[in-house]
Amino acid sequence: QVQLVESGGGLVQAGGSLRLSCGAPERPFSYFAMGWFRQTPGKAREFVAAILWSGISTYYADSVKGRFTISRNNTKDIVYLQMNSLKPEDTAVYYCALSRTPLKRLDLGGADYWGKGTLVTVSS
Repeated sequence: QVQLVESGGGLVQAGGSLRLSCGAPERPFSYFAMGWFRQTPGKAREFVAAILWSGISTYYADSVKGRFTISRNNTKDIVYLQMNSLKPEDTAVYYCALSRTPLKRLDLGGADYWGKGTLVTVSS
């Protein structure tokens, strides 16, 4: 079992920035693929960004390309989501996800573990 813990959510004005972090305090995940998803009330959870174990390959939803950046520090076992130029439509609960398969592209599904989420609210 891997418990993922997200942090960094909050309230920000449109055009602002936030950086989300995801860690697994009790389990290193250096060799796992990671990703971020988001969900708003009444809608299905949607893919935001993914990164393979090495950190070299990244994938993004079209809606966030050029604004969001996913990265990881395998020494510290932390995955980040840097969110710039935020829009009100980015408001959602953001979830960290992990696949035990190092080369799993989480934009194609298949997460094994999920965090509990962190709320991001972007005001207009």
